[in-house]
Amino acid sequence: MTATTAAKKSGPSAGPARGKPRKPRRAGWWLPYALLAPAVVFELVIHVIPMVTGIWISFLKLTKMFISNWGNAPFVGFKNYSIALDFNSAVGSGLLKSFLITIAFTIVVVGVSWSLGMAAAVALQKTFRGRAIFRTLFLIPYALPMYAGVIAWKFMLQKDTGALNHLLYDNLGMPGDKPFWLIGDNAFAAVVMVAIWRLWPFAFLMLMAGLQSIPTDVYEASAVDGAKPLRQWWAITLPMLRPVNLVLVLVMFLWTFNDFNTPFVLFGNAQPPAGDLISFHIYNASFLTWNFGSGAAMSVLLLLFLLVVSGLYLIFMNRRKDRA
Repeated sequence: MTATTAAKKSGPSAGPARGKPRKPRRAGWWLPYALLAPAVVFELVIHVIPMVTGIWISFLKLTKMFISNWGNAPFVGFKNYSIALDFNSAVGSGLLKSFLITIAFTIVVVGVSWSLGMAAAVALQKTFRGRAIFRTLFLIPYALPMYAGVIAWKFMLQKDTGALNHLLYDNLGMPGDKPFWLIGDNAFAAVVMVAIWRLWPFAFLMLMAGLQSIPTDVYEASAVDGAKPLRQWWAITLPMLRPVNLVLVLVMFLWTFNDFNTPFVLFGNAQPPAGDLISFHIYNASFLTWNFGSGAAMSVLLLLFLLVVSGLYLIFMNRRKDRA
């Protein structure tokens, strides 16, 4: 027997290898989990469970015949989806028209809101007397309760007694008859106007916060080199606000595309065709016709569309960032 073998047998490490001893848990290790538990429970109750239930309902023929005991509604598979995607039928063509209206509504509202927010944030970037007053005034639409603000707009957009027609036709003397803003083709302009009024202060707030992180030395150095304000905005402000805009545009898109409160408060249940936004359309398809299976299928299709668009947007923006 060699000395090395004897040392191995007689040493303290003789026998099978053992793992490292487990460290004793620190006192209060459960506190982070206890603090997260209410948020997890509420997320499950408010979002996850209703979403899973809605997906299951989309495979059922859940009409008013089974509303009292929807667990007995017959399983129809993808029939609700095929009906919603059949654009030659009344249900499918109505959904497609609502989808196209919502696309146009989202593009206009997000584009104008972002532009107004950017212009206001850049204008208030420099210090001047009264800047705090303008900041407060610009944030009033965002601070007001949503329903109160939209109801005020509903009164302002009335044909005979509304403030908008009174200003345009009684005070400014515009020719022609006073238009109906809440019915007909003007309904699209009305809902766009109200949505922009609600959304642009949020863009202004986010962009103003992002501008605070840009060093003023960069602007001063570019001014010495002869850069004009427009050139500074294009070469300095926009690139350095890229992380803010990446999240801001996505959030504004999701909020606007899913907007239900604005058309609901403006138009009630009888929405005009020009203001038939898709969230409102799905609501009416479910609660006016009592066909919850079809409405759930439309909701799932909307969810899938938003997931795909969000994923493609993030992939595209990250690739542009890597190339830059």
